Amino acid sequence: MAKLAKLHRSQNHKMIAGVMGGIAEYAGWSPTWVRLLFVIISSLSAAVPGILIYIVLWIIMPKASNQSYQ
Repeated sequence: MAKLAKLHRSQNHKMIAGVMGGIAEYAGWSPTWVRLLFVIISSLSAAVPGILIYIVLWIIMPKASNQSYQ
């Protein structure tokens, strides 16, 4: 799996916008586990809805280009 040099939205592991895939690639983790962890944490959190966090990350994280990968 190619690793991202900086935090970007993934081109390779994208379901909606590539946010969780980008976090997984940056950390070197499985995208499936990152998504599952995000859903569990979002379900348990009453303070901030997970969808709001996802949308904010979608807006602020740049999309990965071919040069983003090492």
